[in-house]
Amino acid sequence: MGLIAGGKRGSVLRYLSRRMPLGRGFTGWVVERPGLHLSEKQIDDLIAGIKRIAGQTLKSETLDYGIFADKSSNTALKNSILTVIYDKKQNEMVGFNCMPLLDIEVQGQTQSIVHLGLVMVDPDTRSRGVTSLLYGLASILWLIRNQFRPIWISSVTQVPAVVGQVSELYSNTFPTPHKSSRRSFTHLQIARRIMKSHRAAFGVGEDAEFDDENFVIRNAYTGGSDNLKKTFEVATKHRKAAYNEMCEQMLDYDRGDDFLQIGVLNGAAVRHYFLRKDPDSPWLVPLMAIIGFTFQALFLPLIYWFNSSKAWGDLRPWGQKS
Repeated sequence: MGLIAGGKRGSVLRYLSRRMPLGRGFTGWVVERPGLHLSEKQIDDLIAGIKRIAGQTLKSETLDYGIFADKSSNTALKNSILTVIYDKKQNEMVGFNCMPLLDIEVQGQTQSIVHLGLVMVDPDTRSRGVTSLLYGLASILWLIRNQFRPIWISSVTQVPAVVGQVSELYSNTFPTPHKSSRRSFTHLQIARRIMKSHRAAFGVGEDAEFDDENFVIRNAYTGGSDNLKKTFEVATKHRKAAYNEMCEQMLDYDRGDDFLQIGVLNGAAVRHYFLRKDPDSPWLVPLMAIIGFTFQALFLPLIYWFNSSKAWGDLRPWGQKS
């Protein structure tokens, strides 16, 4: 089955659009920039399902940024990777993840930073592993889509469970409570440019202040995401106390603070994702890890070595002259 489908530029298939069975009665669909190549009916069906899930999650409250904006002005439809999961029997959406692609300049090149975005799951389905699929599925396919070149990611949240999940899944993440976590110049460059040009993608108003020492966004819930603001007591906690303590000590929940985390999606992150999952078959995880490691260790360097037409960043086997 093909991985890439959608609009074309010459003979090269341009947009990621992949449907797949996921087991446990679910099917998934990962689609890149749906507003640029899906039909009006497909987009209307997606938006209707997303708004239904949001209504079930937020009750009577609403959101008016990103994917929830009016269709005529909805830039998220054109600049995001959307993951939706359906109940196979009822053919009904049970969860979605909208990951905006933020185009910024990193180390002299314009790159699409993947913002982990908003994840929502039907309350009746949360105990069936849907959240983990929504976080990991699009990330893995996007990495394959980019031929395993490392991809910078960002995440804005005040929820300790999410802070911990991002810290443990992605590589070179800042901030985290771990002593090994370091703020590099690239982290700082990406964070500042995201805050300068892309606040609307995650519902942060212009009046919010950014602490670039600790990567804390102060007064973050004034740009359309107001109804996502939580108290520390209500926010979902992580199983490891360090993440909960970090959030409680560094974020002002009354004011409405968020962490802006910056990390890297790479082969190590994908292996870690599979090792953390609890699959139906006990052999699936080690098999996937071995296949991924073997492919990365033996075959990818050959591809990188002989293909001089692309910039591979940190994966280029020789130094690049400035």
